[in-house]
Amino acid sequence: MTGWCGRASVREWNAGVVGPFPHNGESREHPAFPHHTTGRAVTMTVWDDLVGQDRVQEQLGAAARDADALVTAQSAGEPVPPGSKMTHAWLFTGPPGSGRATAARAFAAALQCTSPDRAMGGAPGCGFCDGCHTALIGTHADVEVIRTDLLSIGVKETRELVRRAQLSPAVGRWQVIVMEDADRLTEGAGNVLLKAVEEPAPRTVWLLCSPSLEDVLPTIRSRCRHLTLRTPPVEAVADVLIRRDGIDPERAASAARATQGHIGRARRLATDERARARRAAVLKLPLRVHDVGGCLKSAQELIDTATDDAKQVAEEIDVKETDDLKAALGAVAGGRMPRGTAGAMKELEDRQKRRRTRTQRDSLDLALSELTGFYRDVLALQLGSRIALANTDVRDALDRVAESSTPERTLRRIEAVFACRRALDRNVAPLLAVESMTVALRAG
Repeated sequence: MTGWCGRASVREWNAGVVGPFPHNGESREHPAFPHHTTGRAVTMTVWDDLVGQDRVQEQLGAAARDADALVTAQSAGEPVPPGSKMTHAWLFTGPPGSGRATAARAFAAALQCTSPDRAMGGAPGCGFCDGCHTALIGTHADVEVIRTDLLSIGVKETRELVRRAQLSPAVGRWQVIVMEDADRLTEGAGNVLLKAVEEPAPRTVWLLCSPSLEDVLPTIRSRCRHLTLRTPPVEAVADVLIRRDGIDPERAASAARATQGHIGRARRLATDERARARRAAVLKLPLRVHDVGGCLKSAQELIDTATDDAKQVAEEIDVKETDDLKAALGAVAGGRMPRGTAGAMKELEDRQKRRRTRTQRDSLDLALSELTGFYRDVLALQLGSRIALANTDVRDALDRVAESSTPERTLRRIEAVFACRRALDRNVAPLLAVESMTVALRAG
């Protein structure tokens, strides 16, 4: 068992669908169906899902043009054009929800564009040709999209990926590998990847995605061209929800404002009643920590919600995974497992356990982000700032907390939320970390 699965060239470690709360809140929608028509105009280019990133789009478009010219020249036996903006390794960084993976997948599609308009000066990335279409839906033989729903990416998986990177393109113009979770590479896995990035195959392109430069080994990032994405404007996110997803304008604006430009979370909040109920419960927490009992109860409820999320993912995925593996190993319904299969079953169980841990942490991370946004609004009110509030739907609660405390106490509460996140990153027991946070919120 390699731990790989997925359809065609879209792979996910741990043989599962990404959980409902991705790492750092980053949108992790399956690329198989990136565009929604909902009775509206379909996407016209590969860049249409990239919201509020005009500068990055311009840079990637220029590189795609140069990459196209390079392949065309090589195929015709002509000299390679000088001054090319194309390089073999790219690093996309940006805050959660900025669209790092979306940008990388769009660039991958543009590199595979086969539109005849290119010969007449058209830009690669039409969105309609076979190269663009198959790359976007995840079935292109030469575009590998890698994501994991585990806590880390290990050496074993990375070695297989590096082996794949040494191959020449099978049908496309480039061999493109998109790693959406480069920040989850272990140190050993990063060293394995470094060798491939240092000595790339002639037509292989690495597209690495990470929240920040610091999350990637210095030796790797120094060999990549770096692109920084920004948080999209709230108005742009609302517009794309209305235009592409057919969401009611008022709800779209509210979701975009509440998530402060996080595209994936905004879409989820606008379309998922359970997500809205979860957020409403989290935003009540600042009013429920007036005594130690309320602190401990609120902490337990946050942990219970995160645990329920993990169980939901497990119920949807684990049983099917287990049944599929048993069938692949030749087990008979109701009978004993064949000899020699215990190791494979144990490996699957370990991966499923790690996935449940990550799902719980991602759920908690989302709750902490919402708490941070709440206290950010409180601080804005206390300081008389004119910045737009994110949580206008709970304005009464914001006013109550703002009037009953000081800016100094609000800053200490924000720091308490950050301290909880750091504790979770250090593998502190979740309940202990959250209880410490709620007690600190009460003290201010």
